[in-house]
Amino acid sequence: MTFGFAPSAASSLSASAGSVNQVARMLEPAEWAAAGIPLLRSPREVVGGLHARHRPAPATAIVAVLDHEERLTASASFTRRSGLATDGWEFRNALLAHLRRVIPHDLRRRTPVRTAVLLYCREGDERWTEEDGAWMWGLRDACTLHGLRCGAYITLTRGGWQILGEGRAGRSPTLLSRPSALADATSDHDPVPLRTGGGAADALRRTAAR
Repeated sequence: MTFGFAPSAASSLSASAGSVNQVARMLEPAEWAAAGIPLLRSPREVVGGLHARHRPAPATAIVAVLDHEERLTASASFTRRSGLATDGWEFRNALLAHLRRVIPHDLRRRTPVRTAVLLYCREGDERWTEEDGAWMWGLRDACTLHGLRCGAYITLTRGGWQILGEGRAGRSPTLLSRPSALADATSDHDPVPLRTGGGAADALRRTAAR
């Protein structure tokens, strides 16, 4: 692989070390699939609910915490800063900062009872990218540091949504979908216990969610 011209051997070694560190902070699809990530019972409901709440644009990440019955406990969204390196360590820090804002940690528990999932909205198709690998690494590490179980990584593109590592996907919503009017009543700070499976659509109509 060619990285360009290096003015000296020392700078070449430094650049090489930086590349190795960056690559180490991402997960390949096979690594993610082998990690035992719990399956979502109702992924369409989860994706639709988060899309309605957060009105995501391209480069928006939505991290959500589900309880043991797959009810939404808290969620937060943020936009990836322009120029931010594709580095799992940077993504981990951003995810962890937002998790700390919306929900207390579970580090005192012997076994995690809540699961964090990540929905990332991006251009391109459904195929895995190095950016996806960095988000996967960041989600896994942020969950460990916050006492949560690492859950699904979902991408939202122009073609629809897909859960990487599982092969499950849907055509709606998409990156270009018009957000539900229900998102007008959302809040960015207060976690609201809503079911994300089964009756989630009815709950969304009745409840102001984040």
